[in-house]
Amino acid sequence: MNKLKCFFYIILIAYSQLIFAQKKPNILYVLVDQWRAQATGYAGDKNVITPNLDRLASESINLKNAISGTPVCTPHRASLMTGQYPLTNGMFMNDVLLDTNATTMAKIYRHAGYTTGYVGKWHIDGHGRNSYIPPTRQQGFQYWKALECTHNYNNSDYYVGNSKKKLTWEGYDVIAQTEDVCAYLKKQAAQENPFLMFISIGSPHDPYQSAPEKYRKLYENKDLEVNPNVPSDKVEKVKKDLLGYYSHITAIDECIGKMWQTLKDLGIEENTIIVFSADHGDLLGAHGAWNKQQPYAESIRVPFLIHYPKLFGKTPKSIPALINSPDIMPTLLGLSGIKIPNSVEGIDFAGVLKGTKKDKISQTLIACYQPFGQWDRRKGGKEYRGVYTGKYTYTKDLNGPWLLFDNESDPFQLNNLVGKSEYENVQTKLEKALKIELAKRKDEFRPGMEYIKKWNYVVDETETVPYIKMNYEGKPIVE
Repeated sequence: MNKLKCFFYIILIAYSQLIFAQKKPNILYVLVDQWRAQATGYAGDKNVITPNLDRLASESINLKNAISGTPVCTPHRASLMTGQYPLTNGMFMNDVLLDTNATTMAKIYRHAGYTTGYVGKWHIDGHGRNSYIPPTRQQGFQYWKALECTHNYNNSDYYVGNSKKKLTWEGYDVIAQTEDVCAYLKKQAAQENPFLMFISIGSPHDPYQSAPEKYRKLYENKDLEVNPNVPSDKVEKVKKDLLGYYSHITAIDECIGKMWQTLKDLGIEENTIIVFSADHGDLLGAHGAWNKQQPYAESIRVPFLIHYPKLFGKTPKSIPALINSPDIMPTLLGLSGIKIPNSVEGIDFAGVLKGTKKDKISQTLIACYQPFGQWDRRKGGKEYRGVYTGKYTYTKDLNGPWLLFDNESDPFQLNNLVGKSEYENVQTKLEKALKIELAKRKDEFRPGMEYIKKWNYVVDETETVPYIKMNYEGKPIVE
């Protein structure tokens, strides 16, 4: 009898271990706004203080060629949620609505038995930046504390679930949001179902000078290095902006450390995928420009870390895979063992990350379908299409070839190689690669206003969707 009990006990242990081994991973996705790839200690930035991210990178996979293919908030976020390119989901500019019938990441994970949560900046609702977002437009997220968009980080509003009452995060919002996410993690750790939790942080997007004094003081006496692609007449402004930019970054770094430690304390780090990335970068004076949209490295390249000890261990790896915004959702689904829906256009890099598949992707698409806002036509904004290969960045506008950079020999992109005889073969090859990518997307490379008319978007004289405030019925608020 004792032998029989012992046998069943062994079987029970084996079964429990099998269930644990097959349990789908939790996901904590840290999405930041306007954080360029170079701005971390682990990426070699000598100015910035990011001890927690540097430590995370030392135990993670670093996708060093991650790209925001359309480097603007709404297009990236919509591609992240749907796995689709902007001409498919219509989200090729800011402040427009993602179809409520879209097949989104949260809906897929929820169907797979996950609990889903979202805290912070949303920016794919298209009903004004301060308006209530009802559950029908929350795209499958159950736990909800979000606002469409604000950059007032010390007076940051949000709505909870299905309540129309506007609330305000206490103090500097990333700290308050981090506390909320940590509370969520503690609650979910005791639950049987895995979770998908997004914390979408509004900084380090400008205004740069609004981080708490504690973090600003860290940089006040630093002699900040400025990259050589910043014009000499912009250097002093760049140094001032960098002081604020890095202050936001260090505050976020501290919050990431706190969430990571919470996972450890709860004993669930091993089976939790932590992703750290951004919706796009920030030029911050590079080539005399600020913010995003343009095809320069500071705009299109984003940080991307994946930490998943159970599958990848804690040995750092740097992988050159050309992961683009639409590729993130299918890659996470692949790592989670969840079927990728037919609506997805992005590439599943899970096999590449695990080392079970060869990386066959040699180029990825970059595009501006419609210039607007901070880079409207009055400021030189224009449509472009291009390819990024890691080594090269090639773009053309509606008039023909525009920019070609060798990113390895010219990392600050100071030497435009378009039309140079010694690079004729390279340009021809990249032009062919671009045509292949456009054919995949059925992209005829038309003027931006044609897409605006196709999707019936309303724009102002600068071809920008107005940032209007709406009431709960969708009517403009007159202030």
